[in-house]
Amino acid sequence: MTVELGSGDWLEDNRANWDERVATHVASPFYDRTRLREGGSVLDPIARAGIDRLFPEGLDGVRVLHLQCHFGSDTLSLVNLGATAIGLDFSRPAVEEARRMAAELGVADRARFIEANVYDARHLLPEPESFDLVFTTWGTIGWLPDVAEWARIIAWFLKPGGRLYFADGHPAAFVFDGDAGPHGLPAFGYPYRNDRPDIIEDPSDYADPEARIVNAKTWEWMHPLGEVHGALRDAGLSVDVLAEHYEVPWRMFPITVPKGDGMYGWPEQQWLPLSYEIVASSPERD
Repeated sequence: MTVELGSGDWLEDNRANWDERVATHVASPFYDRTRLREGGSVLDPIARAGIDRLFPEGLDGVRVLHLQCHFGSDTLSLVNLGATAIGLDFSRPAVEEARRMAAELGVADRARFIEANVYDARHLLPEPESFDLVFTTWGTIGWLPDVAEWARIIAWFLKPGGRLYFADGHPAAFVFDGDAGPHGLPAFGYPYRNDRPDIIEDPSDYADPEARIVNAKTWEWMHPLGEVHGALRDAGLSVDVLAEHYEVPWRMFPITVPKGDGMYGWPEQQWLPLSYEIVASSPERD
């Protein structure tokens, strides 16, 4: 199925779904922003450890582009850690909330938020090679039909020597769903490789089990590990780190259990990885 990257039913359906989720997420304890208001960070443990490894001396002076930032809690966490950041998201209610929160925290001079589809980023933010870090985590590329173009956009924005930090659910885990497998484990639900989107009607919300989303139709794409790695490499980036993890910062399956710090994992055996992270870098110039 061919889709237009800057428009189309896939984009409008997904945007309507995420527009509606914003109020639910703002009110949910899942997105508790107490630490932000105290001047701290709400980054999950995987992303926080990754950023600390990349910038052991801190984020002072680091310029960040956060793609698909939702309502900006992670963007503002990076700002509280010293960065100057631009967050980009396609949901107007999310961007409005991010701007409101930046003003509440008194960091609007260091946190700018732009309403845009990620594929339009280069048109609305014409600043090539201007960021030390492109940051994008958790529930991002599954909503995008073309990761090759996503990777080219990242490469376009990075300074020479700049780095991408990416973390998301593991595609090997995304082939499963629910609890219909043996002993309550998830069962096969989706193919690992699929050139067509999965068009899903699901009114539930991961942040609030009681919520029911009216705009429940979404278009989602599976992007195998090799596809993501290859897209970054083909865009001219060097993949420096590819790490798998057995925890994820939401309850991916009913059988997963809290592991502390907002993370969920398998109750006993590590059946398969639930998430992964990639660090990639733009080549230095001679």
